[in-house]
Amino acid sequence: MSIQTRRERERAERERLIVTAARELAETEGWDAVTTRRLAAEIEYSQPVLYSHFKGKDAIMAAVAVEGCAELATELRTARTKATTPKDALAAVGRAYTAFAQRRPALYDAMFTHHVDLPFATPEAPAPLKEAFGELFQAVEPIAAEDDDPALLTETYWAAVHGLATLMRSGRLPEESHETRLALLINHFTTAP
Repeated sequence: MSIQTRRERERAERERLIVTAARELAETEGWDAVTTRRLAAEIEYSQPVLYSHFKGKDAIMAAVAVEGCAELATELRTARTKATTPKDALAAVGRAYTAFAQRRPALYDAMFTHHVDLPFATPEAPAPLKEAFGELFQAVEPIAAEDDDPALLTETYWAAVHGLATLMRSGRLPEESHETRLALLINHFTTAP
């Protein structure tokens, strides 16, 4: 193994360590607790080492968001491909999406609540962002009417499930009515003229 290859591997391992530490700290104490000073102490590297990998907390949060989108895409794909009908796929994706938001609140916040410097909905968007949206699209597109724009319909569905997840997480909507709300959403999407 060349010295260059070893250095690249070590750099990637340090980046992985920084992102993992940030995620763990955010999940246990919230994003306010994630500072470069705190991360440096957690991973036992100096702050300049962190800055050699990321410009600051926002860049770390963006890396966390990209990683989270990859995980979300996998979970949505699993839910969608297990369904037997388009309506079931739409419901399964909605359940998987909201369950992800409930199970990983700090990760979800990095992905969709906090401002991060990522180009969403553009050709420059990182592949994991496109994949997560693509899984939503794959669930919505089969139920789109002939005159619907499937991408806009997907954005509307995403906004609806995001709203449900966010309002439920904040305690503004009771969790026990989630399945009923989701069924209303799915029924409207699949029976709208």
